[in-house]
Amino acid sequence: IILPTPTTESIQFPQWKFNVYFVAPVSSSTVQPTEAGRWNHCMTTPGCVELTWNYGTEEEEADKIYNTGNADATGTKDGEKIRGGFGHIGITVPNVYRACERFHEMGAEFLKSPNAGGMKGLAFVKDPDGYLIEILPQGEMVAEPMDCLGVPAEGGEGYKDNSK
Repeated sequence: IILPTPTTESIQFPQWKFNVYFVAPVSSSTVQPTEAGRWNHCMTTPGCVELTWNYGTEEEEADKIYNTGNADATGTKDGEKIRGGFGHIGITVPNVYRACERFHEMGAEFLKSPNAGGMKGLAFVKDPDGYLIEILPQGEMVAEPMDCLGVPAEGGEGYKDNSK
């Protein structure tokens, strides 16, 4: 990855067919030597960005096609859903629940609100082009009793993993 900020952490998940890369506006000298130290650094640094790459299109023989990489039909010629390529970016915020309240008030479309699904305290919103932006806590992952869409922390239905 060629970015003006250093990659502070990268993690491969071949079993789920994706990799994540975290970049932050910090000096390379502050990148921690241990995996736990790098993870903590990522989750506590303001403006740390997560880039996710979903495996798939790099092995196709056909022309590469624009797609959000999120198991949808954006940019396909035949309207069929595909998976692979760019997945999403993620950014850390001081409080996921307050940020999501603001996004909701602004009319953002949520794929996953903070309490939906199994992972509590993070969210996915779509940008105007349909790309996903993961909203991550700057620090510890903490669940609140109710999120901006009225989803309770206990239960939290409403999110389906479309990548499968």
